[in-house]
Amino acid sequence: MPKKRRSRKVSLKSDGENVRERDRERAQARAGKGSKNKDDGLTPEQRRERDAKALQEKAAKKAAQAAAGGNNAGGGSKTKK
Repeated sequence: MPKKRRSRKVSLKSDGENVRERDRERAQARAGKGSKNKDDGLTPEQRRERDAKALQEKAAKKAAQAAAGGNNAGGGSKTKK
């Protein structure tokens, strides 16, 4: 006697929406949301130059704060009283 094939049932929400389709849409939305590799139209060399310039500006700002006696420039440990 041949085995009976079980047909897969597609679960439906109460409003009739296909759950599988909804899950696909959600997965696509998540995939496009927080992609790390943002295409900013720059070559790797241009990106390196941009990042180096930003780091230099940040270091200069921190050095200026330290020279002015800023409290947040040191980054030392803080103790609670």
